[in-house]
Order: sequence, then C-alpha cells, then structure tokens
Amino acid sequence: MERPSPRGLAAGLVSLLALVATSLVAGPAAAATGDATPCALPRTPAHHSLGVDRWNGAYPRPDHPLDAVMVFLSFPDARPATTPAELTADYFPATTRFFQRASYGKFTLRPHPQREWIRMPRPSTWYGIQRDWASDRRSAYLRDAIRVADKRVDFSRYDIVYLVADPDAPGVDSDATKVVNFDRPLHADGTDIRRVVTVFEQHPPDHNVLAHETGHVFDLPDLYHRPTDGKGDWDTYVGDWDVMGSQFGLAPDLFGWHKWKLGWLDDRQVVCVQSDRVVTLEPMAEVPVRGASLGTRLAVIRTGEGSAVAVEARGSTGNDLSTCAEGVLLYRVRNETPSGGGPVEVLDTHPDSDACWERSVYPPLADAPLRVGETYSVPGAHATIEVADRTPSGAYTVRITTGT
Repeated sequence: MERPSPRGLAAGLVSLLALVATSLVAGPAAAATGDATPCALPRTPAHHSLGVDRWNGAYPRPDHPLDAVMVFLSFPDARPATTPAELTADYFPATTRFFQRASYGKFTLRPHPQREWIRMPRPSTWYGIQRDWASDRRSAYLRDAIRVADKRVDFSRYDIVYLVADPDAPGVDSDATKVVNFDRPLHADGTDIRRVVTVFEQHPPDHNVLAHETGHVFDLPDLYHRPTDGKGDWDTYVGDWDVMGSQFGLAPDLFGWHKWKLGWLDDRQVVCVQSDRVVTLEPMAEVPVRGASLGTRLAVIRTGEGSAVAVEARGSTGNDLSTCAEGVLLYRVRNETPSGGGPVEVLDTHPDSDACWERSVYPPLADAPLRVGETYSVPGAHATIEVADRTPSGAYTVRITTGT
C-alpha cells in the first residue's frame, strides 16, 4: 500500500483489528523438532510473533495449496472503468508465482476471481476509506461487503478472502489496503471469516502489494518502520530485504527465518550454531531443480531467551533477481517485538557506504551483505562471521566463531 518516502514509494500497512484492538487467541500448535530446535525462539503473545517453536493455529499455514476468492466491489457513486478480469491480471499469476518460488514449490495460492462487479449499498464516499480508518465506518464496509457478496459467493469453499474495491471510485484511498483481523469472526455459509484482505489499490497496483498483504494472512509481521509523525524513512529496519518490509524491495524474497516459521524450511535446512562452525549456505531465493536437495539455507546464533542472529546467503536469482548486492546477509530477530516495531533488523556490514540510489528503497542497507573475504563481528553477540569462499555453484562458505 502507498506510504510516504523520499522516493515516493510505498510499503505495506500494519494489520489492524476490525472491531476491537485485541490480539487473536492462539490456536493449536505444532512443535518443531531436530538439530535447529535450540535456536527456535518460542512464540510469544506479540502480534505476528516471530517465534518458530510452534504454529499459531488461528492462521492458515501455507504448507499446502490454499484457495482465495477475489470479490470485486463497486459503488452507487461510480461506474467502474476497469473489469474484474483486468484487475485480476494485476495480481495473478504474479502473486502465485512469487509464493511458489519463495516456498520452493511447497505452497500454491489458487485464486478464484469473481467475474462480475458486486454493488455495495452505500456510496464509496460514505465509508470514509483511509489509512487510519474510523472503526465504525470500516466495520460497516466489511459487513456490507460480506453481506452483498454472500448472495453470490460460497465462503465455505475458500481459505482467503480478497475484497477488491473499484479503484476509480471517488471515496477509495489506495493507502487503506490492509489485512483486517476480526476480534469476533464474521459468519457466512456456515464458516467463520477471521480476516480479510481489503484491496484499494490503483490500477495498475503497487508491485508485490498482494504478496505483502497475503504474508499477513500467514502471520508474518510488517518489517518497516513507520515514523510517528508520518515523515522520514520507512525502510530503516530491513531496507530492500523481504517483501514484508517493502513491496518495492530489490530483494523481496522472504527471510529464511520467515520460511522456517511457515514450514518451507525444515530443520534439515537450518543450522543452530552453538560453537565454532563452518557452514555452506545456498542462496535463499534459489529454487533447486526438481528432485534436488534444498541444502542448508539458514544458520542461527541464539543470543538470548527471545533473540537470535540469522545468517543467510542472498544472490541474484528467483525472487531476488533484481537485488542490488549479493553476499551473506545478517539480521537480528526478536520474538517479543510486535509487527511494525522492528522484529527483524538487518545488520549493515558496510555502514560507511550505500548503493543503488536510483533503485533502492533504502540505499544505506542495499549493500548490507558480507562479501567473500570479509569478516564482521556482531555487536553484543560474541560472534564473528567470515565469508571464506563462494563455490562454483554459487553457495557461500561461512566460518562462524562464537567465542564459546
């Protein structure tokens, strides 16, 4: 969704509760097992906690195909200038392909777009659509949308609901695109609707915006920094790295920590570093050929009860094809920091330089990865990372010294 920045670009918006600002109650959980377990931070009550020891059953886990319905909403005060088919093409198959690559083929998002506009009962201007939406008007919009759509849509067939508004209606504000979680689920067709993605994007929309918002549906947090006064840089936490920070990022593939949480990396691809160790890391966004092993993708150094430093390789491949820099990326993870508060912070191993000013969302972090031959001591972690070599296949040989 749109937000101010020096480059006039935008990133996602913090997911807000629709009716009451309380967290969803956690559902059934499944524990992680294996060599990586000592480094698996526990999930906490923080909104979109990055704990990975168990899954929050209140959210659908994308470790199997999921079906998403796209409902297109028009208003009495505007005649749509686009068609549902045109708007569908703005998002699909691009979003499905993004997740197929990010998950190494383990997850498929299956869209089911409606073919016709469904008329809302009130003018678009009545709902007061905007970024920080008045709860009563937002709730009215959601109730009206589900009620009118229920006449044509069997919601029991779908795992995800996208409510796509006519982008040319006078009251529609693209800044209001977000995921809305319900404190009390809406009920339709014998099923509970716990959350919806409200889409108010322009046509064509922001790049990767639906991938960002769908990430929230899977319990992933916002990684950008929202200035309290609405001014200044939004990308100071992670820059171009990970679509949950910026949908405009040059390297939007999800962090390995996110993939571990979602189940796309299992403990065989994650190394918990508890003493000095040499690991070979395959680039995170590289999709192996059919039948080939994923290899080690993530190394983790536990730094506290609720914190860790993650080490992963990033290269110009897959979702990261347009990356500004290749190398070994380091970042801190905190399980008690909520969405939007900085649960992930990329470590800038080149603090005195920046890169890709013409393309990057935050040039100071665009060249954050370590290059071959470079060494970095992690502040406060008693750990030193050295990139010793890069293999002919593109993997990085990394020497990690913990001081223990």
